[in-house]
Amino acid sequence: MADTTTPAALRRLAEAHRVSTTYSGFDGQEREVAEKTLRAVLTALGADVSDDAAIETSLAERDLAPWRRTLPPVVVAVEGARTRFPVHVPHGSPVRVTVVAEDGTPTPARQVEEPLPPRDVDGVLTGQVVFEVPEPLAVGWYELRAECPDVDGGLPVAAPLAVTPARLSTTDRLRGRRRWGYMAQIYSVTSGRSWGVGDASDLASLAAISGEQGADYLLVNPLHAAEPVPPVEPSPYLPTSRRFFNPLYLRIAEVPEYAYLRPGDLEVVNTLAAIQRRANLDTSSIDRDTAYAAKLKSLELLFTVRRSPHRQQQLRRFVAEGGQGLQDFGLWCALREELGEDAPEWADAAATPDSPYAAEARTRLARRIDFYVWMQWLLDEQLEAAQRAAHLAGMDIGVIHDLAVGVHKQGADAWTLQDVLAPGVSVGAPADMYNQKGQNWSQPPWHPGRLAEAGYLPWRDMLRTIFRHAGGIRVDHILGLYRLWWIPDGQEAADGAYVYYDHEAMVGILALEAELAGAVVIGEDLGTLEPWVREHLAERGVLGTSILWFEVDGDQPLDPSRYRELSMASVNTHDFPPTAGFLQGVQVDVREGLGLLARPVEEERAEARRQLDTFFAAVAARGLLPEGEATDEQGRVLALYRYLAQAPALLLNVSLVDAVGERRMQNQPGTGDEYPNWRIPLADGDGNPVLLEALPDNVRANALVRAVNEALGTHPRFERVGEPEQPRRADGTAPLAGAAERNA
Repeated sequence: MADTTTPAALRRLAEAHRVSTTYSGFDGQEREVAEKTLRAVLTALGADVSDDAAIETSLAERDLAPWRRTLPPVVVAVEGARTRFPVHVPHGSPVRVTVVAEDGTPTPARQVEEPLPPRDVDGVLTGQVVFEVPEPLAVGWYELRAECPDVDGGLPVAAPLAVTPARLSTTDRLRGRRRWGYMAQIYSVTSGRSWGVGDASDLASLAAISGEQGADYLLVNPLHAAEPVPPVEPSPYLPTSRRFFNPLYLRIAEVPEYAYLRPGDLEVVNTLAAIQRRANLDTSSIDRDTAYAAKLKSLELLFTVRRSPHRQQQLRRFVAEGGQGLQDFGLWCALREELGEDAPEWADAAATPDSPYAAEARTRLARRIDFYVWMQWLLDEQLEAAQRAAHLAGMDIGVIHDLAVGVHKQGADAWTLQDVLAPGVSVGAPADMYNQKGQNWSQPPWHPGRLAEAGYLPWRDMLRTIFRHAGGIRVDHILGLYRLWWIPDGQEAADGAYVYYDHEAMVGILALEAELAGAVVIGEDLGTLEPWVREHLAERGVLGTSILWFEVDGDQPLDPSRYRELSMASVNTHDFPPTAGFLQGVQVDVREGLGLLARPVEEERAEARRQLDTFFAAVAARGLLPEGEATDEQGRVLALYRYLAQAPALLLNVSLVDAVGERRMQNQPGTGDEYPNWRIPLADGDGNPVLLEALPDNVRANALVRAVNEALGTHPRFERVGEPEQPRRADGTAPLAGAAERNA
């Protein structure tokens, strides 16, 4: 229905900035965005809406903005498609446009349309001509150069050009053979040598174990950077930076300089290791802060060890490749360590990376900045080793990293990238049947206009860092590349508005960087979305996400044959209990205990039973749950995986918690410290720790792997022969106190 209260000019300005003035509620009804919200969102986008005259001026400025540029800020083309772009010069002036490859090879662009009628732009009669990106150009990054004698004294005006793949070849290479892989929260997966938290070496070990079992990939939680010193945010989905990684995941003993520690320093590190290894058997909660404090102390000692010339050379190369972004991240870490989170300097003297205060700190804190940069190099080495271990184990994809939706408002990216983030708003979701007040994720969104002005280089650089040693990427809430729900600061989460992005550019550059890296892309495309979005992603070769419990037709399970081929299928997600827990109704128990139920607990339990009965009726109808068989917990879990494996999905996730019989939820949405979110160590159904050393011999895990291999036609790759017999405890784990284990 039409809004009779919001001024028409304000609505036109919103539409000009691609801010939706209406949205569809979870009940299917169209709702109007409040005028107050529109004004706040437009202000965050940089428009002046202080009064009616200002709105009219903002409309005129928005209309003139493209004409004030010789070239667009960036051009994103599709390989093989005819991509045209406007060029603005003084009316009647000649202009030449050239496309320059990274190796310096020039290719002229051709004018394809007659000029439009000229316009007065700030007192200059300005014309527009249209050029076309020359063909054929290989996928990659180029530079557009426009030369006009009447612009900038005849000097070239430049803008980046990205030629993106029409479709990811990495996706098409998946066809012909279906694949499975473990899905794991790597911080929860420890070994006898861990320091109470799963690390990069554990990642490599899990990749090696699952690769031998027949897996082709290992999907892990985001490994993004958290706070530089304890306390650290436990959620991997609320990082301080999405471009850089978390030093918590470093394996201390695998830093080469460890071998050259002075005796006294070595004793300190080994003592810390012995203390931290005790936490590997504690299945109550993961203590990141204590583990990270111990690692930081050890890393500080390792940083003082003189590096060999060839390692120093490798470090210099890494630093050069990281550029200013890496240096700014190191500066933020050093300042955050010195000032803390709430110091007034962040709002004043240290408000920006180029402030005089920050410039002085670059010199004063140079040694500490180098320390944080050095740790990123170590992470790069250890993540490279993990991907190498995956390939050596036979995986053709390897490690698939997870990309969070956004970052902490007071984090590194929010500080270093503030020029391309929108101020005064947060990302979230509108009200739905599960969250009637909506959701506020407390993360600043990309500013669509400023990100384009930056040539999408912050987006590209972040993706490149992740893709360096990855076989794929899962993009959490990939719908955010199309539109995001912006919530003005101080307003309820339900009182937001959708802001649309240039999805051709966002998805195109994602596909381009994945193609250059030889990586696959999976989009978490659950939730409310416009139907064409999935079609667009599929056309570009981006896999979607299929979750068993969400794949329904009305109130009945969707027949597996109707699942999408271009998808990654899972029985559950990190926001659900493990399947064994789901069968027991753990999700109802937890929500009841936390007071989160919207209706009586008896109704919730009845609905949970009805859902299970409905799904198992479908499983039984396919002959996967014969009467009198597979009625125990493990048998029902196996039956669900066999059922899911009948779908044509190219990738099938095997949840590690399902493999070992864990029942506890990793995350309860809508809670903070009320529930130990993201702090649940890996354990079996009886609460016993499951260490990596014991996983290859885990009877339950092997049964699930065998069932999946049989269903997909895959098979184990290697026989484990000639391994020395290791002493075992009663629970099947290796002892932690042996001499060979001490140096960890």
